[in-house]
Amino acid sequence: MIQHYPSSLLEKAVDEFAKFPGIGRKTALRLVLNMLRREKGEVCRFIDSISQLMDKVKYCRVCHNISDSDVCDICLDKSRDQSTVCVVENVQDVMAVESTMQYHGLYHVLGGVISPMDGIGPGDIEIDSLVHRVENEGIREVILALGSTMEGDTTNFYIYRKLSIYDVKVSIIARGISVGDELEYTDEVTLGRSILNRTLFDGK
Repeated sequence: MIQHYPSSLLEKAVDEFAKFPGIGRKTALRLVLNMLRREKGEVCRFIDSISQLMDKVKYCRVCHNISDSDVCDICLDKSRDQSTVCVVENVQDVMAVESTMQYHGLYHVLGGVISPMDGIGPGDIEIDSLVHRVENEGIREVILALGSTMEGDTTNFYIYRKLSIYDVKVSIIARGISVGDELEYTDEVTLGRSILNRTLFDGK
């Protein structure tokens, strides 16, 4: 059904909100109408927070996690295990693993997984920088914590092959996570146990 808007400005705002993943036009309309009912100062603070996010947010030059500075707090935390790196697909996965409170090492955010169907190859994600860290930072274990999808498994195998020439243990989180599941949607208990019960990755 075609929606008729009483205002072109309203329609334009709905169009913008509807561009976000998981938000249809009905939800976008509810969000915009909710904003119209709020105090102007509250809406201005919302707009300012988004503006600052776009202008000032950075990606850690070490692990590629989102940060307020050039190096994120996790990488700067000397109380964490500096010899262990957990490899994840995206920033949401870092947040998911941190929420388990079962892992105390460092991270490496790939920014995606290898997916030839989508035109994403090894050079499009942060694999070379991971290899550089293993080669230069005294890392003794790399934990592969990618989703149990075909793309995740392909990326795991590629990383394993790239790291096979180094003296580093490559492990993979236990398959308490169902095949096809994304890490960020896995409950904390299951994910925490999967990390604690990780096994050596044998490339098969």
